[in-house]
Amino acid sequence: MLSNRYQKQRNNLVEVLREKGIKDDQVLAAIRSIPRHTFVDSALWTRAYEDIALPIGLDQTISQPYTVARQTELLQLRQGMKVLEIGTGSGYQCAVLCEMGAKVYSIERHQPLHERSREHLRELGYRPMLKCDDGTVGWSAYAPYDGIVVTAGAPVVPESLKEQLNIGGRLVIPVGDSSTQHMHVITRVSKELFKEDVLDGFKFVPLIGREGWR
Repeated sequence: MLSNRYQKQRNNLVEVLREKGIKDDQVLAAIRSIPRHTFVDSALWTRAYEDIALPIGLDQTISQPYTVARQTELLQLRQGMKVLEIGTGSGYQCAVLCEMGAKVYSIERHQPLHERSREHLRELGYRPMLKCDDGTVGWSAYAPYDGIVVTAGAPVVPESLKEQLNIGGRLVIPVGDSSTQHMHVITRVSKELFKEDVLDGFKFVPLIGREGWR
């Protein structure tokens, strides 16, 4: 089975992530179990378990495993939480969220990536809610969310995403210029009050849309 290939490499990747500071055992277990190589072109399979981003077409990438693990850890996921992902991309981050027991809603603006990830996630047995649209305005029909994770770099934090957070919910989003961003973790304390923490530096593809880069 495809899912059983490269198991040694997945185990090694988990140890790399642990050494880099990832502590959430549920996050590490999800990464250990998910066949990351199947989310990229077969020509890249031998590199799929290196801690690097890889191209997936349309000038997009599958994020570095450390980045996926760090963003997921910052969400502080619990079984059954409702999570909105902005930027389905390859579907790998979505698979990690599903594997951890979240109820996932994910938006991708590129139709080919949306269709490819939808089919692949189904093949792996995951059933997130997916749509092709502008992710910067969120998905209000299913709001509020316990967690929102954005997998592209934004110039500012979209107000629509903040407003779709549940009280106590967390928004994890990279914010900065076109070259580097810092991870922001925004917690909705009450209807009107938000707490914001600014953490590690990262580099993402740009978040395109009405409340992102134009």
